[in-house]
Amino acid sequence: MNGNKLHRRAVLAGGCMGMVASALPSVAAGTRMPNILFLVSEDNNPFIGAYGDALAHTPTIDRLAREGVLFRNVYSNAPVCAPSRFGILTGVYPESCAPANHMRATARWPKPLTTYPEQLRQAGYFCANNAKTDYNCDVTPDAIWDRLGNAAHWRQRPGGQPFMAVFNYMTTHESRIFKPSPGRVTPDQIKLPAYLPDTPDIRQDFASYYNLMERMDEQLAERLAELEADGLTDDTIIFYYSDNGGVLPRSKRYCYDEGLRCSLVVRVPAKWAHLAPGKPGTERIDPVSFIDLAPTLLSLAGMKIPAQMQGQPFMGKGRRAAKRYAFGMRNRMDERYDFQRTVTDGRWRYIRNYMPHRPLGQHQAFAWLAKGYQDWETAHRAGTLTPVQDRFFQQKPFEELYDLSVDKDQVINLIDDPKAARVLKEMRSALDRHMLSINDNGFIPEASPEEGYVESNDKTRYPLKQIMALAATAARRDPANLGELQAHLRHGNPIMRHWAAAGLLMLGEKAAPALSDLLSVMRTEERQQTRIVAAEAVATLAQPDEAIGVLADLCAETRPWQVQLQAINALTFLGDKAKPALPVVQQAAEREQEFVRNAGRYLVAVLTGAFQPSTPIFDLKRMMSRPSAGRAG
Repeated sequence: MNGNKLHRRAVLAGGCMGMVASALPSVAAGTRMPNILFLVSEDNNPFIGAYGDALAHTPTIDRLAREGVLFRNVYSNAPVCAPSRFGILTGVYPESCAPANHMRATARWPKPLTTYPEQLRQAGYFCANNAKTDYNCDVTPDAIWDRLGNAAHWRQRPGGQPFMAVFNYMTTHESRIFKPSPGRVTPDQIKLPAYLPDTPDIRQDFASYYNLMERMDEQLAERLAELEADGLTDDTIIFYYSDNGGVLPRSKRYCYDEGLRCSLVVRVPAKWAHLAPGKPGTERIDPVSFIDLAPTLLSLAGMKIPAQMQGQPFMGKGRRAAKRYAFGMRNRMDERYDFQRTVTDGRWRYIRNYMPHRPLGQHQAFAWLAKGYQDWETAHRAGTLTPVQDRFFQQKPFEELYDLSVDKDQVINLIDDPKAARVLKEMRSALDRHMLSINDNGFIPEASPEEGYVESNDKTRYPLKQIMALAATAARRDPANLGELQAHLRHGNPIMRHWAAAGLLMLGEKAAPALSDLLSVMRTEERQQTRIVAAEAVATLAQPDEAIGVLADLCAETRPWQVQLQAINALTFLGDKAKPALPVVQQAAEREQEFVRNAGRYLVAVLTGAFQPSTPIFDLKRMMSRPSAGRAG
């Protein structure tokens, strides 16, 4: 380590923040607006000493917690970065503006609405972002930031202009555990959660992650030393948070605590103490989620919060009373479709699965580059998992309820426990109210014309309350509802028809009396997404040749890539019945669109008998050969 880095770390460790002479002008005394610094780490749960983790070595974050406020129950609104970051940027839930609810999509952001950096710039802030965007929408990053890129820094601001600066750290990103990271923590020290098998590679993934967290913490120390060297520490409110949950198996992309629970520590200097959410050393246990970050920033700047913003400020002049719940979601993750909604109060977590017929652990090309996932599936295929560990590869219940105070790993589903009935009723109602209040777009099949913040607010096109009721009926998989589902196949609304077909697919063989209706939908329905669902149901029941032909046709390159992907997913769950479509799938496996290609490559490997959990489906070399190499997920 060079002398400058040693000096900066020594200054930081000494606790004399603000005592180094400024190299740049600081904010003028008496200014009405504090500087704001966001330090954001990628993909991690609170593997942090201040959160009580005895294996973690994170002295910088621990110190920020001692000098600031630690939020113990803080959550991303999606268990993956791009939808989560959409909500942070806009203050709008991604599921209110489809397809922002899907991982890696391009939602249309309505022009009259603004993002938080635009708001802050109008108030006089210099806004810099180093360097991540990946906003899941068509916002032009260069247009909303004063400085953007790997060199963006508060030091580029003119004079003593107040700044809002974001620094994102890839050190703990999912991709970093694809190879072991040696360090202070070793595999033998790891205590594994109950849902994972005990294998050397899974232990190594955990150990690597602790060591990556330590390296990231050192990087934070260097950034804070820069702030101190510039004489800006006493004028700057510092946020440290992680952008979504962790990357270890069953965390990122999944709606358990491991996928959604994050860290958040805020240090407020003495001169701005009136804006703080508590005294130094305080811990807050009320739920906070990242949808609250944008309104909180505006509250710190003393600004009016736009009506579009669905969160509420937890700091500043506009601070509101603590919330009772935090909400999360999952829709498409890369090449795999699923649909979950969840709510937590910090102690209880309720999860609703609208696609229970799909296993939780669908193979995903990028995630399976991690040895931990490979080990887990290998053990599943070998039949050596316990029932709790094997649940990941099985179909899901419609509802899940966990008491986190006694079941940290979320493996004991209390949905039928009479003692939890009151909590269940409250959380069901809270989730329903939330989904209706934000106009949840998740029921709209991807690439449908109803997608969008504006489009979905037309209640004649998207009658959400009725659609939610039908989707719940479908996902309960009760054969007694067969007649209702059949009747809705002829509904005038295409999304209602879609969920009626989905409900019959979920019934499996018990939907046999509806076969003729499903054949009609498969042959004549105007919406391609619904034809796909009906074709999968028909292939499950009878006449697979015609259904496979329909699905193969919908895989054609002339179709929207989202339709191609949905068709390939349907073929994937038909097993050997899909073999007649192999030539078409092989063509899809060579396409430029990443998710279509990966889904196709996986299905080809499965249908030809070549697949093993270690089979490389994701093409890292192809990704790294791009001009802007690196995956933002």
